[in-house]
Amino acid sequence: MPATVDLISPVWRKSSYSDPEVENCVEVATPTPHLIPVRDSKRPHSSVLAIPPAAWSAFITAIRTDTSIR
Repeated sequence: MPATVDLISPVWRKSSYSDPEVENCVEVATPTPHLIPVRDSKRPHSSVLAIPPAAWSAFITAIRTDTSIR
């Protein structure tokens, strides 16, 4: 049975690298054991991506280690 995740009232946060005055960011919600909720800050009531933790971890590792994208 699939796990249910509360995507209605999670606590969303932007990267500490984001400018607080800019709404052009990706936001991440408090993770669950099975999913990392991600959304576009410009469209907070639009779709949410639910990313498996292993894929999110690989993404974050790639960002931290690839200096060409900074």
